[in-house]
Amino acid sequence: MANPYLLSGAISGFIAVSLGAFGAHSLKQQLPERLFNAWVTGTEYQFYHSLALILIALLGLHFTSSKLLRWSANSFLAGIILFSGSLYALALTGIGWLGMITPLGGVAFLLGWLALALFAIFK
Repeated sequence: MANPYLLSGAISGFIAVSLGAFGAHSLKQQLPERLFNAWVTGTEYQFYHSLALILIALLGLHFTSSKLLRWSANSFLAGIILFSGSLYALALTGIGWLGMITPLGGVAFLLGWLALALFAIFK
């Protein structure tokens, strides 16, 4: 069976690159600058955290029972969905209240990095 975090990171990275290319080639001329910038930010953060998921998957090969690694990975996944997902939705719809979801994803990213730092300290 595939490592779920490696698989999630790889699929998320694929999606981030695809959405980045879609944005650059199809949306740049269609969206106002503010909304296009939101799209770009979503793809950048999704890509960074896709790589972080892959790192956690590799660490998990050696530390198979680490709850902190699982917390970190799950927080990154939640962050990708909430942070990047809300920015994609905001860019495509222009519905302003979607931007209120974005900080929840940012908190999830922060919690993921904190859990990874705690893992580094207490492993």
